[in-house]
Amino acid sequence: MKYLLLAWLALTASAANAYNQQALMEAYFGVVMIRGYNQDGGMAYGSGVVVGDNSVITNCHVLRATKQPWVSRGEDSYPITEVRADAWHDLCLVSTHNMPFKAVPRGNSYSLTRGQEITAIGHSNGVPAPITSVGEIQGLYPTPSGNMIRSGAKFLMGASGSGLFDMEGRLVGINTFKTAGHGGSIHFALPVEWLETLENMPASTAFPVSGKALWEEDEDKKPFYMRAAVFEARQDWLAMEKVSTLWTQQEVTSADAWFSLGMSQQSLKQLESAAVSFDKATSLDKQFVEAWFRRGEIAQQLGDTKTVQAVETQLQQINPLLVSAYQAFLGCEKDCHK
Repeated sequence: MKYLLLAWLALTASAANAYNQQALMEAYFGVVMIRGYNQDGGMAYGSGVVVGDNSVITNCHVLRATKQPWVSRGEDSYPITEVRADAWHDLCLVSTHNMPFKAVPRGNSYSLTRGQEITAIGHSNGVPAPITSVGEIQGLYPTPSGNMIRSGAKFLMGASGSGLFDMEGRLVGINTFKTAGHGGSIHFALPVEWLETLENMPASTAFPVSGKALWEEDEDKKPFYMRAAVFEARQDWLAMEKVSTLWTQQEVTSADAWFSLGMSQQSLKQLESAAVSFDKATSLDKQFVEAWFRRGEIAQQLGDTKTVQAVETQLQQINPLLVSAYQAFLGCEKDCHK
């Protein structure tokens, strides 16, 4: 389904061109490196985002291996003097002196929508200049203060603590963890709203930072969306079906839960059951483009031309540009319902 999402992004980007180039450039220059020597003399590194005067947000796990971290950009460095740490939420707000970089504007994770284009900016693989990755919002999972974000904007080692921005250059999340598997990685960002609580926490000068993060919890204690993502990345469809079934039972009104169940059922060739799950997902979120595409694909495989056409009608209402992508996806051009 990745090629479907890429096609959709290409269509929306070329049609709307909905980004603010100047704002994104300013966001780019608001991303810095966090560096430090670990106990064996090697270099520990990650990314951070400037969020205030002499103030940078990063992941706490970036600061676990070094006693003397610093902020850097190019050849310039700024020693970190103190930290406000929330190890469980894996967010650390570090302070320095005489850092001339401008804070990025903050957005709102509650205002995000599925399929919305976003960009990740960070020092993947520790490269000196930030790398930009464009993707889409794949999922939003409510927390007491912000939405956890599943993102199609990829990031690699070294980009932990980097910024996830909307196309107006506003910080909406902190790129933090990902799953791994032969099915591809799935990327998650913490909501920018968590920074507000962190700013009111007491500061410490103790390094390195310690403490387990929420995404490091035992598998059976993690939220369902994290557990399902692990099996999705591994393409372990039986395990994904099992956890997704529990997810739908616990969160009956979650479109993501039903989509996850439908995806596993479709991969297991349980087409009738998958159709029911995707119908439930689209009834809960009528803008769920990928669920509509998958529902149409199943209808085609079952010879249900009426539903193939009905899905096309729904996509036409969401965005007329989706229709040609849908037809190409089904491989039937303009006669998908004949």
